[in-house]
Amino acid sequence: MYEYIKGTVTFIGPEYIVLENSGIGYRVLTPNPFAFVKTEQQVFVYQHVREDAHVLFGFATAEEKRLFEKLISVSGIGPKGALAVLASGTPSHVVEAIEREDESYLIKFPGIGKKTARQMILDLKGKLEHVAGDPFSGLFAEDKEEPAPSENTELSEALLALEALGYSAREIKRISSRLEKEEKRSTDEYIRKGLQLLLG
Repeated sequence: MYEYIKGTVTFIGPEYIVLENSGIGYRVLTPNPFAFVKTEQQVFVYQHVREDAHVLFGFATAEEKRLFEKLISVSGIGPKGALAVLASGTPSHVVEAIEREDESYLIKFPGIGKKTARQMILDLKGKLEHVAGDPFSGLFAEDKEEPAPSENTELSEALLALEALGYSAREIKRISSRLEKEEKRSTDEYIRKGLQLLLG
């Protein structure tokens, strides 16, 4: 089993990145591909093996990977559902919701209904202390400012990424007009803001 791959990100799309290492390009599905940049970096990976496919899932931090592994151990949550949960931001936010038994927060994720949210709380409450540090760290952190390019393709990339996470066209349409009114942002920031609106 792989722990991480160190290589160069050569492609970033709405669903995955391509990580090149020793002349091999690995297709890696991630919660938010636009959180990565086209440079050399270490990506924590989880290999998911099914009868019909071998899929690599990638994460920026070891904490994200550990939470992903915990989430897919819950009955009713597959890898795609776990990615959608992780795309919301830091693992600490999800851990905090589980510890507080906040079902109403958890059911806002695509593919998570009341039954699955209850199962998450039942299976994971009290078992996530090693997944994330302080569950309140970063809750009030300022978004980092990045200079935006002159052409605005970032919003459309962000909307495609939200669609890839499983949000419906209706949900995306509901927030897209609000995102258009925002000051220009990077794709990553649009995704984070969109998730904030979807989960708010």
